Amino acid sequence: MFEIFLDALKDSLNMVPLLLIIYIGIELIEYKWGQKIRNSIQKAGSAGPLLGAVGGSLPQCGFSVIATALYTQRLVTIGTLIAVYLSTSDEAIPVILSQPDKAPIIIPLILSKVVIAIIAGYSVDLIFKKSNKNTISHINKLKNGKDDKSHNHESVIDESACCGHNPNSDAKRFSIKQLFIHPIIHTAKIFSFIFVISLILNLIIFQIGETTISNLFANNIILQPFFAGLVGLIPNCASSVVITELYLKGTITYGAVIAGLSASGGLGLLVLLKEEKSKKALKIIVLLYTVSVMAGLIVQYLRLHP
Repeated sequence: MFEIFLDALKDSLNMVPLLLIIYIGIELIEYKWGQKIRNSIQKAGSAGPLLGAVGGSLPQCGFSVIATALYTQRLVTIGTLIAVYLSTSDEAIPVILSQPDKAPIIIPLILSKVVIAIIAGYSVDLIFKKSNKNTISHINKLKNGKDDKSHNHESVIDESACCGHNPNSDAKRFSIKQLFIHPIIHTAKIFSFIFVISLILNLIIFQIGETTISNLFANNIILQPFFAGLVGLIPNCASSVVITELYLKGTITYGAVIAGLSASGGLGLLVLLKEEKSKKALKIIVLLYTVSVMAGLIVQYLRLHP
């Protein structure tokens, strides 16, 4: 039993150096381009789903929080919000990159999610074209400097993401401390998730047997996207770590990982529930889950994989 603990600890510790380097790199991306990406999406209007899908695919901390904040202030359309949620992979990319032998799947995974996000984003905006009119009008007024002066567009956008970190950090507030402290905290947090997940999986395999587990998932392939989508909806970065680890270990299919990571809106879903009317927030979450599962089922049916 102690050997199982050591194996999980060793596998998790081996990922720490690369994870730390990756998260420092993400911090630099946020510092250099985060504000530019946010401004572009905020002013995109009807072109929002395309920019949201591309911007959301970049490994940034709390991008879904920013997109949600912009949506609650009617600065992006509902299709743009859905596109960001679908393309965001939360912790999936860093976790995959920390295992170099798995790195080749990253490009196909990102491209799959971006394509899904673009198609779904524009489809949703087409369906909600009537309700989007006020949002587009508001965006145009803001772009032309004619917005109501009483509107405060900074209060919600300053919401913190993971680890108490603000994803919209202003360049003037950037410091060496910020460059290292948050990545260290984030690395420790993800390491703990990976260790716990690995330990639980190893214990299950030890008790039940790898063949039994493989058969269990193999006999329920059609249900995997549904379950993975539900896990993805959990507003915590642990959900994307669980989904990614299960896929990397060969436990779930590519269709399931697409469904789970597409539904993984992270802390953005918490902001949505906090700032939006409960009925509307629930409608968006159900829409996100439905699109994610459908995308996973299509990928599974076509037997697509990296």
